[in-house]
Amino acid sequence: MEQYKKEFIDFMVESNALKFGSFTLKSGRQSPFFMNAGAYITGSQLEKLGVYYAHAIHDNFGDDFDVLFGPAYKGIPLSVATCIAYSKLFGKELKYCADRKEEKDHGADKGGLLGYNIKDGDRVVIIEDVTTSGKSIEETYPKIKAQETTPGSIKIIGEMVSLNRMEKSADSDKSALDSITEKYGFPARAIVSMKDVIEYLYKPDGSGLITEEIKKQMDEYYAQWGAIM
Repeated sequence: MEQYKKEFIDFMVESNALKFGSFTLKSGRQSPFFMNAGAYITGSQLEKLGVYYAHAIHDNFGDDFDVLFGPAYKGIPLSVATCIAYSKLFGKELKYCADRKEEKDHGADKGGLLGYNIKDGDRVVIIEDVTTSGKSIEETYPKIKAQETTPGSIKIIGEMVSLNRMEKSADSDKSALDSITEKYGFPARAIVSMKDVIEYLYKPDGSGLITEEIKKQMDEYYAQWGAIM
């Protein structure tokens, strides 16, 4: 496994963004692990997170895009931190745009978007913390495309998440990321996968963070919800 992946897994654990236990997900599934980007709360944590995302986006999608779009709410600090890191690392000024969730009906910045207003000709990378079943993109995609005045004039280059949960999407045996690519036609990638996490944190001698009991729970979870990879 690449060193940066090990460092990112350590970073998620140290920041309490990746936890093990029993958690009810947005999809309704009961999971033995949980990824929460809302746990990144300090300036140094957000700075590091932006650097990891910037490197992953650059490695997967290059520089051929203009806007980072962060779905509300956790996508808002992700998009801002990554724009800052990308500028410092690669010398390119990206614009951030985020979904407000609620429409703003007053002031000079009315509407449902925060930050930059996406327009025809823009090339967009979507940035999220994690997607379990692929439901979030069903809300995000139409909001981005609704900004077009000419159909097809806004191009989504790809989507980047921090963790590939490697489980079935809502309506397929494929992973949520693979289903997104198949349905919408753009690549969906992750900094690390749960396979990477298990490989790094589970030790048969019991010295790893993932114990035998947690490993058993994860094996049972993936027997039910694991995607065909």
